[in-house]
Amino acid sequence: MFEAVIFDFGGVITESPFEAFNRLESERGIPKDTIRRINATNPHDNAWAKFERSEIDLAGFDVAFAAEARAAGHDLPGRDVLACLYGAVRPAMVTALRRIGAQYKTGCITNNVKSHDGAENAWRNRAVDEAMALFQHVIESSKVGIRKPDPRIYRMMTDALGVDPRKSIYLDDLGINLKPARDMGMTTIKVEAAA
Repeated sequence: MFEAVIFDFGGVITESPFEAFNRLESERGIPKDTIRRINATNPHDNAWAKFERSEIDLAGFDVAFAAEARAAGHDLPGRDVLACLYGAVRPAMVTALRRIGAQYKTGCITNNVKSHDGAENAWRNRAVDEAMALFQHVIESSKVGIRKPDPRIYRMMTDALGVDPRKSIYLDDLGINLKPARDMGMTTIKVEAAA
């Protein structure tokens, strides 16, 4: 019945960045989930959205996020948040991806950011590169200028894999990103943990 399995990367293949955000908040004496609340405010046009679509660079994000944090009553530069953006690769998910890739087409749709100012792929490491190489096709928001939950990015993936959305499974850790995939006819799975 199914022909393809499409994954989000951060929070699915890797640990959730929200865990790292909470550690940063704790270190700075900022209430838990403040970063998530800032990112959820004006989610289609805030600093994160613009950065993930490559509409602003690192310096622009640093300033824009800091302004949003100040508006929420906190002193938090964007650069500090980016430093903890990507979690460790989950070995169980990489094993699952290898098994799935042996039978189905695989893709990855990831909201990410371009590297800037000498921080070229600072978040990438060998484990991340090896996991990314397992997908048949990867779509990065920073390269295509579209980010989830925009329905166009899901259509780009099914077109690239040559599959009907109704014969696809999509995994993400955020419900807001699952809804457009479900509306297209994909079977969706919300990932809350690796096992």
